[in-house]
Amino acid sequence: MAGPATERVVIARIGAAHGVRGEVRVKAFTAVPGDFTAYGPLEAPDGRIFAVEASRPAGGSSPDMLVVRFAGIADRNQAETLNGIELGVPRERLPQPEAEEFYHRDLIGLVASTAGGEPLGKVVAVSNFGAGDLLEIAPSHGETLLIPFTRQTVPAVDLASGRIVVALPEEIVAQPDETAE
Repeated sequence: MAGPATERVVIARIGAAHGVRGEVRVKAFTAVPGDFTAYGPLEAPDGRIFAVEASRPAGGSSPDMLVVRFAGIADRNQAETLNGIELGVPRERLPQPEAEEFYHRDLIGLVASTAGGEPLGKVVAVSNFGAGDLLEIAPSHGETLLIPFTRQTVPAVDLASGRIVVALPEEIVAQPDETAE
């Protein structure tokens, strides 16, 4: 179990029960969905430990969705109580990211600014709705920005200084009255 000084990284989230034998749908946050089982026992925020007995692709349109059976979960009623639980592992169990790769957890909290130094806010979430990662940047006032996390829109990530540089897409830079016709 991860202690208080150990950073825990969420690598999957349990979804709905699947069938009547205790299986659940699990959304994996690993680059290869099935890899979430390779990091040993998984820990819930409340300290419960989950051991994967079996997993398989769920099929359908979401390649990161799996059907999983956890040790000790034998029926649908037990499985239904798990919906929404985030599963993590201690950071030291994960491989170091390659160059130009980042764990979502490392991006959250970074200060975002333009190349000219204009502050935009802080990264508060990283989401993926199927077309690639999006950074959610919360400014000190105004509307939250959602920007694609690509080399074009985020040309620089400096984890050591806690900053990212954002090249805002023209659609965001343009004022609403300039785009309306």
